[in-house]
Amino acid sequence: MRRRVRVAGALLLSCAALAGCGLTSGSPMVDTVRPGSIGQGQPLAGARLTVTSKQFTEQIILGQIMGLAFKAAGADVLDRTSIQGSFGAREAVKTGAADGMYEYTGTAWITHLGNTKPIADPYEQWKAVRDADRPNGITWLPAAPLDNTYALAANRANAEKYGLNDLSDVARLVKENPSAATLCVESEFAARDDGLPGLEKAYGFAFPPGNIRKMDSGIIYTQLAKGSACTLGEVFTTDGRIAELDLKVLADNKDFFPNYNAAPEINTKAFDKYPAIARILDPISRKLTTQTARKLNAKVDVGGEDPHAVAKQWLIQEGFIKSG
Repeated sequence: MRRRVRVAGALLLSCAALAGCGLTSGSPMVDTVRPGSIGQGQPLAGARLTVTSKQFTEQIILGQIMGLAFKAAGADVLDRTSIQGSFGAREAVKTGAADGMYEYTGTAWITHLGNTKPIADPYEQWKAVRDADRPNGITWLPAAPLDNTYALAANRANAEKYGLNDLSDVARLVKENPSAATLCVESEFAARDDGLPGLEKAYGFAFPPGNIRKMDSGIIYTQLAKGSACTLGEVFTTDGRIAELDLKVLADNKDFFPNYNAAPEINTKAFDKYPAIARILDPISRKLTTQTARKLNAKVDVGGEDPHAVAKQWLIQEGFIKSG
């Protein structure tokens, strides 16, 4: 995601040979799985496909979901998930060192394709990314409802105390009761145009400088839950800690934050050879909602479960694949 690529330029250079991005390693998926509602007739029988992902929980889970779906459809699958940095995984798909991954529309549009203004409508954003990436040898399949974007949140007590339901309520709080409007954010969010400066401009308010507290992401969540140092805080909408800590995510009622919908991006040569990939992944993507991602991420980040096991359990529960 965008917050993971602070050294993107240097990383891109180091990934030119791909070995520097961890792509010389990997292990076969050895699960014994078979088709459920997807993969009937094993249309990928004989295929050798490599899946990749970035190096954070949600991405690893999504990579495992893709790999297990391919496996159930008959493919031999090499697992090269958990690649450091956004550019490493992207370059793997682009060059054919990997065949597919789940990427975010906002990341592709802004970080990889060099645009500065996001598109407000999620479908139009996906279409723009799909069309712009065709010349790069990348095929985008339909996006999931899953939207891992920025948000502001509060604990339940503070949300009720100050009447906080959406970001316009935050603007009201800052103007009417500025001493109560304390905000905990990462340093990057405090400086990004698609972060705090742009948010304040879009909603017409400004936090008092002394009320903005910069800290690491993990600390923000714990401080938000306590509710004393931070009335409000920066969160990511699919983070499993939102539910675990019972935080209230405030609605972005002016649609300021970019869309970061997860969608399969597939190396075009691989897709042309195995077009069945689309009908395998499309039903899965439709089921991947923001709330589903929160639950799956929490199993790993809060419950300590293995991402592969979490992905497999979800696919089986949803009937997409069967074990054995």
